[in-house]
Amino acid sequence: MFVPFSPIPRTLMGPGPSDVHPRILTAMARPTIGHLDPEFIRLMDEIKVLLQSLFQTKNELTIPLSAPGSAGMEASFANLVEPGDKVIILQNGVFGGRMAENVTRFGGELVLLQTDWGRAIDPEQLRLALQEHPDAKIVGFVHAETSTGVRSDAAALCKLAQGAGCLTIVDCVTSLLGCEVNVDGWGADVVYSGTQKCLSCAPGLSPFTMSERAVEVTQNRASAVKSWFLDMNLVMGYWGKGTTRAYHHTAPVNALYGLHEALLIAMDEGLPAAWARHARNHDALKAGLEAMGLKFFVPESERLPQLNLVEVPEGVDEALVRARLLKEYNLEIGAGLGVLAGKVWRIGLMGYASRPENVLLCVSALEAVLSSSNAPINRGVALDAVQAAV
Repeated sequence: MFVPFSPIPRTLMGPGPSDVHPRILTAMARPTIGHLDPEFIRLMDEIKVLLQSLFQTKNELTIPLSAPGSAGMEASFANLVEPGDKVIILQNGVFGGRMAENVTRFGGELVLLQTDWGRAIDPEQLRLALQEHPDAKIVGFVHAETSTGVRSDAAALCKLAQGAGCLTIVDCVTSLLGCEVNVDGWGADVVYSGTQKCLSCAPGLSPFTMSERAVEVTQNRASAVKSWFLDMNLVMGYWGKGTTRAYHHTAPVNALYGLHEALLIAMDEGLPAAWARHARNHDALKAGLEAMGLKFFVPESERLPQLNLVEVPEGVDEALVRARLLKEYNLEIGAGLGVLAGKVWRIGLMGYASRPENVLLCVSALEAVLSSSNAPINRGVALDAVQAAV
């Protein structure tokens, strides 16, 4: 016999989703109204303005797509890539690989430039590729690679692409609000993110922004956008200007209540304060884990503060450690992906989860589990190191 589902409360410190802020959960429980109700259209307009502030852009086409970040990625390529277009993809992890797959699925000619996992993309690699491929139309890369915890220099990469006359597609799923994202300052053309990371909102929406240059390309395609649902020419009939909107799809009304609340929380804190909080809590986590003798996989200068890759000590069953953390402490951390599977843990400090008490929980729980497993760590010093860094 089925009964109402009531999940065990967890502390989510993996690569996403992150803990949802209580204010956001409350907002999502408000009464549902119609997706063409004038009051809801007013809310939609507020969300667009708030997203522009979060992305640091004046792009008119700045909206949340009614699907997760993966749809933001697909919308980027669906709208810009036509058969035969040459697209340069810079890959340093799993999600750069997904970008590459989108190029081929939409009929583009893929130029794939690969970087070692755990390292930032080298702008010189792109400069040379642009010289070799002067007919390239688009450059795509991941700003904050979720599979490796690496941050690349988006400003430098976008500048090179723009200088060569290329459009840019930038994945900011894990970076938005956790570290600086400056769409207009970078000169990026299409940027997408997700609500379940540093915004501490429920999964299922993709903040998305497109420059006027990219909009013109979409509007003047030789062929129709291959995805009806993600065709920005159609979507903007619903999310565009004015009080009269064309029906496109039934928007996830209550999820958008939650996003609106998340954006209010972000603006109340302020972007620089949010970036600083993520960096501060990363420093505390780093102090505790390094005192324990654990090592970080990514060089410090290329490391994301909100997503930390920690090397698994020799002889330790990393999956068993994660299982015990979940069962004994209701604490979730993530496993490695791809070539890093079994070699690292991914520890998130994103959004509402980026708090000193969570750093203390993670460090103390990890030390307890590793100690009971006779792992080669330093015992009894990690919490003092955290406290000193907080």
